[in-house]
Amino acid sequence: MTDINRREALVLAISAAFAPHAFAAEQTQPDHKMPEVKGEHWMGDEQIAMLMYPGMTVLDLIGPQSMFGGLMGAKVYLVAKSLDPVTSDAGVTITPTATFKTCPNDLTVLFTPGGTDGTLAAARDAETLAFMADRGARAKYVTSVCSGSLILGAAGLLKGYKATSHWSVRHVLAGFGAIPTDARVVRDRNRITGAGVTAGLDFGLTMVAELRDPFYAECCQLMAEYDPDPPFNAGSMKTAPPEVKAPMLEMLADFVKKSEALAASTKS
Repeated sequence: MTDINRREALVLAISAAFAPHAFAAEQTQPDHKMPEVKGEHWMGDEQIAMLMYPGMTVLDLIGPQSMFGGLMGAKVYLVAKSLDPVTSDAGVTITPTATFKTCPNDLTVLFTPGGTDGTLAAARDAETLAFMADRGARAKYVTSVCSGSLILGAAGLLKGYKATSHWSVRHVLAGFGAIPTDARVVRDRNRITGAGVTAGLDFGLTMVAELRDPFYAECCQLMAEYDPDPPFNAGSMKTAPPEVKAPMLEMLADFVKKSEALAASTKS
Protein backbone atom coordinates (compact mmCIF):
# COMPACT_ATOMS: atom_id res chain seq x y z
CA MET A 1 0.00 0.00 0.00
CA THR A 2 1.46 3.37 -1.00
CA ASP A 3 1.75 6.38 1.30
CA ILE A 4 -1.05 8.08 -0.66
CA ASN A 5 -3.39 5.12 -0.27
CA ARG A 6 -2.49 4.80 3.40
CA ARG A 7 -3.33 8.45 3.98
CA GLU A 8 -6.60 8.12 2.08
CA ALA A 9 -7.51 5.10 4.18
CA LEU A 10 -6.80 7.04 7.36
CA VAL A 11 -9.05 9.86 6.19
CA LEU A 12 -11.87 7.35 5.66
CA ALA A 13 -11.26 5.71 9.03
CA ILE A 14 -11.26 9.01 10.89
CA SER A 15 -14.33 10.21 9.00
CA ALA A 16 -16.19 7.01 9.76
CA ALA A 17 -15.39 7.28 13.46
CA PHE A 18 -16.95 10.72 13.56
CA ALA A 19 -19.89 9.96 11.29
CA PRO A 20 -22.40 9.86 14.20
CA HIS A 21 -21.23 13.32 15.27
CA ALA A 22 -21.63 14.51 11.72
CA PHE A 23 -25.18 13.19 11.57
CA ALA A 24 -26.10 14.96 14.80
CA ALA A 25 -24.60 18.18 13.53
CA GLU A 26 -26.58 17.93 10.31
CA GLN A 27 -29.82 17.57 12.27
CA THR A 28 -29.29 20.85 14.04
CA GLN A 29 -27.24 22.64 11.39
CA PRO A 30 -28.44 21.63 7.90
CA ASP A 31 -25.65 23.61 6.21
CA HIS A 32 -22.86 21.91 8.22
CA LYS A 33 -20.26 20.37 5.90
CA MET A 34 -18.69 16.97 6.56
CA PRO A 35 -15.08 18.18 6.08
CA GLU A 36 -15.50 20.42 9.11
CA VAL A 37 -16.42 17.42 11.22
CA LYS A 38 -13.31 15.46 10.21
CA GLY A 39 -11.16 17.84 12.21
CA GLU A 40 -8.58 20.08 10.63
CA HIS A 41 -6.02 19.14 13.28
CA TRP A 42 -5.52 15.80 11.54
CA MET A 43 -4.04 17.60 8.54
CA GLY A 44 -0.58 18.97 9.25
CA ASP A 45 2.33 20.60 7.49
CA GLU A 46 5.28 19.03 9.30
CA GLN A 47 8.76 19.04 7.80
CA ILE A 48 10.43 15.76 8.72
CA ALA A 49 14.06 15.00 7.85
CA MET A 50 15.35 11.43 8.11
CA LEU A 51 19.11 11.05 7.87
CA MET A 52 20.50 8.33 5.60
CA TYR A 53 24.09 7.11 5.37
CA PRO A 54 25.92 4.04 4.05
CA GLY A 55 25.68 1.08 6.40
CA MET A 56 22.59 2.25 8.27
CA THR A 57 20.16 -0.43 9.47
CA VAL A 58 17.29 -0.25 7.03
CA LEU A 59 14.54 -1.20 9.49
CA ASP A 60 15.65 1.64 11.78
CA LEU A 61 14.70 3.96 8.93
CA ILE A 62 11.72 2.24 7.34
CA GLY A 63 9.81 1.46 10.55
CA PRO A 64 9.51 5.13 11.55
CA GLN A 65 9.17 6.25 7.91
CA SER A 66 6.14 4.00 7.45
CA MET A 67 4.47 5.79 10.37
CA PHE A 68 5.54 9.28 9.29
CA GLY A 69 4.23 8.41 5.83
CA GLY A 70 0.72 8.15 7.25
CA LEU A 71 0.71 11.75 8.50
CA MET A 72 -1.63 13.66 6.22
CA GLY A 73 -0.01 16.86 4.97
CA ALA A 74 3.47 16.07 6.32
CA LYS A 75 6.53 16.21 4.07
CA VAL A 76 9.16 13.55 4.72
CA TYR A 77 12.68 14.10 3.41
CA LEU A 78 15.18 11.23 3.11
CA VAL A 79 18.38 13.21 3.55
CA ALA A 80 21.94 12.27 2.65
CA LYS A 81 25.15 13.99 1.58
CA SER A 82 24.16 13.63 -2.06
CA LEU A 83 21.30 12.18 -4.07
CA ASP A 84 23.33 9.06 -4.84
CA PRO A 85 21.61 5.84 -3.72
CA VAL A 86 22.49 4.79 -0.17
CA THR A 87 23.04 1.11 0.63
CA SER A 88 22.08 -0.19 4.06
CA ASP A 89 23.95 -2.78 6.11
CA ALA A 90 21.53 -5.41 4.78
CA GLY A 91 22.24 -4.52 1.16
CA VAL A 92 18.97 -2.65 0.56
CA THR A 93 19.54 0.51 -1.46
CA ILE A 94 17.39 3.62 -1.05
CA THR A 95 17.50 6.85 -3.04
CA PRO A 96 17.58 10.09 -1.00
CA THR A 97 15.12 12.86 -1.76
CA ALA A 98 17.17 15.74 -0.34
CA THR A 99 20.77 16.66 0.49
CA PHE A 100 22.25 18.47 3.45
CA LYS A 101 22.09 21.65 1.37
CA THR A 102 18.52 21.27 0.07
CA CYS A 103 16.93 19.99 3.29
CA PRO A 104 14.74 22.67 4.92
CA ASN A 105 16.50 24.70 7.60
CA ASP A 106 13.60 24.65 10.05
CA LEU A 107 12.32 21.17 10.76
CA THR A 108 9.51 19.73 12.81
CA VAL A 109 11.38 16.44 13.27
CA LEU A 110 15.05 15.60 12.82
CA PHE A 111 15.64 11.84 12.86
CA THR A 112 18.57 9.46 12.50
CA PRO A 113 18.61 5.66 12.24
CA GLY A 114 21.34 3.49 13.69
CA GLY A 115 23.59 0.66 12.55
CA THR A 116 27.08 -0.52 13.45
CA ASP A 117 30.24 0.47 11.57
CA GLY A 118 28.26 2.73 9.23
CA THR A 119 26.84 4.58 12.23
CA LEU A 120 30.28 5.09 13.74
CA ALA A 121 31.54 6.43 10.42
CA ALA A 122 28.64 8.88 10.25
CA ALA A 123 29.24 9.91 13.86
CA ARG A 124 32.83 10.83 12.95
CA ASP A 125 31.98 12.59 9.70
CA ALA A 126 32.34 16.36 10.05
CA GLU A 127 29.79 17.19 7.35
CA THR A 128 27.17 14.87 8.82
CA LEU A 129 27.70 16.19 12.34
CA ALA A 130 27.54 19.79 11.15
CA PHE A 131 24.21 19.10 9.45
CA MET A 132 22.77 17.36 12.50
CA ALA A 133 23.96 20.06 14.90
CA ASP A 134 22.61 22.85 12.69
CA ARG A 135 19.17 21.37 12.08
CA GLY A 136 18.97 19.95 15.60
CA ALA A 137 19.50 23.40 17.11
CA ARG A 138 16.17 24.53 15.63
CA ALA A 139 14.11 21.36 15.16
CA LYS A 140 10.98 21.01 17.25
CA TYR A 141 11.87 17.37 17.92
CA VAL A 142 15.31 15.74 17.82
CA THR A 143 14.98 11.98 17.50
CA SER A 144 16.64 8.66 16.77
CA VAL A 145 16.19 4.90 16.83
CA CYS A 146 18.70 2.27 17.89
CA SER A 147 22.36 3.35 17.82
CA GLY A 148 21.35 6.46 15.90
CA SER A 149 21.48 8.14 19.30
CA LEU A 150 25.28 7.85 19.07
CA ILE A 151 25.11 10.29 16.14
CA LEU A 152 22.93 12.65 18.16
CA GLY A 153 25.42 12.39 21.01
CA ALA A 154 28.42 13.02 18.75
CA ALA A 155 26.63 16.10 17.37
CA GLY A 156 26.24 17.44 20.91
CA LEU A 157 22.47 17.07 20.91
CA LEU A 158 22.00 14.85 23.98
CA LYS A 159 23.90 16.64 26.74
CA GLY A 160 21.75 16.61 29.86
CA TYR A 161 18.97 14.56 28.24
CA LYS A 162 17.67 11.11 29.04
CA ALA A 163 18.00 8.87 25.99
CA THR A 164 18.05 5.25 24.90
CA SER A 165 19.81 3.21 22.24
CA HIS A 166 20.43 -0.37 21.20
CA TRP A 167 21.07 -2.44 24.34
CA SER A 168 24.69 -3.02 23.36
CA VAL A 169 25.67 0.66 23.42
CA ARG A 170 23.07 2.28 25.66
CA HIS A 171 25.70 2.82 28.36
CA VAL A 172 27.90 4.67 25.86
CA LEU A 173 25.46 7.59 25.83
CA ALA A 174 26.84 8.70 29.19
CA GLY A 175 30.08 9.53 27.40
CA PHE A 176 28.19 12.17 25.40
CA GLY A 177 26.73 13.73 28.51
CA ALA A 178 23.37 11.98 28.14
CA ILE A 179 21.51 9.96 30.77
CA PRO A 180 21.21 6.33 29.52
CA THR A 181 17.66 5.08 30.08
CA ASP A 182 16.44 1.52 29.59
CA ALA A 183 13.07 1.84 27.89
CA ARG A 184 11.50 1.12 24.52
CA VAL A 185 10.91 4.82 23.83
CA VAL A 186 12.38 7.62 25.94
CA ARG A 187 11.22 11.21 25.91
CA ASP A 188 13.01 14.06 27.64
CA ARG A 189 11.57 17.42 26.61
CA ASN A 190 11.93 17.53 22.82
CA ARG A 191 14.38 14.61 22.59
CA ILE A 192 12.61 11.37 21.71
CA THR A 193 14.72 8.26 21.21
CA GLY A 194 13.86 4.65 20.48
CA ALA A 195 15.71 1.51 21.55
CA GLY A 196 16.98 -1.14 19.14
CA VAL A 197 15.71 -1.65 15.58
CA THR A 198 12.09 -2.85 16.00
CA ALA A 199 11.50 -0.16 18.62
CA GLY A 200 11.29 2.11 15.58
CA LEU A 201 7.64 1.10 15.20
CA ASP A 202 6.88 2.07 18.81
CA PHE A 203 8.83 5.29 18.28
CA GLY A 204 6.90 5.99 15.07
CA LEU A 205 3.52 5.53 16.73
CA THR A 206 4.65 7.70 19.64
CA MET A 207 5.53 10.46 17.18
CA VAL A 208 2.23 10.12 15.31
CA ALA A 209 0.34 10.51 18.59
CA GLU A 210 2.50 13.52 19.45
CA LEU A 211 2.01 15.21 16.07
CA ARG A 212 -1.69 14.32 15.75
CA ASP A 213 -3.40 12.49 18.62
CA PRO A 214 -3.72 8.96 20.08
CA PHE A 215 -6.76 8.14 17.93
CA TYR A 216 -4.84 8.93 14.76
CA ALA A 217 -1.94 6.80 16.01
CA GLU A 218 -4.31 3.90 16.69
CA CYS A 219 -5.57 4.15 13.11
CA CYS A 220 -1.95 3.93 11.90
CA GLN A 221 -1.32 0.96 14.17
CA LEU A 222 -4.32 -0.92 12.83
CA MET A 223 -3.45 -0.04 9.25
CA ALA A 224 0.01 -1.55 9.84
CA GLU A 225 -1.55 -4.49 11.74
CA TYR A 226 1.12 -3.91 14.36
CA ASP A 227 0.15 -6.57 16.88
CA PRO A 228 3.42 -8.19 18.04
CA ASP A 229 3.27 -11.87 18.90
CA PRO A 230 6.86 -13.10 18.41
CA PRO A 231 7.52 -16.83 18.13
CA PHE A 232 10.39 -16.53 20.64
CA ASN A 233 10.95 -14.60 23.85
CA ALA A 234 14.55 -13.55 23.23
CA GLY A 235 13.98 -9.96 22.13
CA SER A 236 15.75 -8.23 25.01
CA MET A 237 18.61 -8.76 27.42
CA LYS A 238 15.98 -9.22 30.12
CA THR A 239 14.32 -12.18 28.44
CA ALA A 240 16.93 -13.82 26.19
CA PRO A 241 18.45 -17.02 27.61
CA PRO A 242 22.18 -17.03 28.49
CA GLU A 243 23.08 -19.26 25.54
CA VAL A 244 21.62 -16.64 23.19
CA LYS A 245 23.11 -13.61 24.89
CA ALA A 246 26.66 -14.95 25.00
CA PRO A 247 27.32 -15.14 21.22
CA MET A 248 25.55 -11.82 20.61
CA LEU A 249 27.72 -10.09 23.22
CA GLU A 250 30.81 -11.59 21.61
CA MET A 251 29.71 -10.58 18.12
CA LEU A 252 29.09 -6.96 19.15
CA ALA A 253 32.13 -6.58 21.41
CA ASP A 254 34.20 -4.79 18.77
CA PHE A 255 31.34 -2.41 17.94
CA VAL A 256 30.91 -1.61 21.61
CA LYS A 257 34.63 -0.93 22.03
CA LYS A 258 34.65 1.38 19.00
CA SER A 259 31.53 3.16 20.27
CA GLU A 260 33.16 3.76 23.65
CA ALA A 261 36.24 5.14 21.87
CA LEU A 262 34.01 7.48 19.86
CA ALA A 263 32.39 8.84 23.01
CA ALA A 264 35.76 9.27 24.68
CA SER A 265 37.17 11.17 21.70
CA THR A 266 34.11 13.41 21.52
CA LYS A 267 34.40 14.24 25.22
CA SER A 268 38.04 15.17 24.87
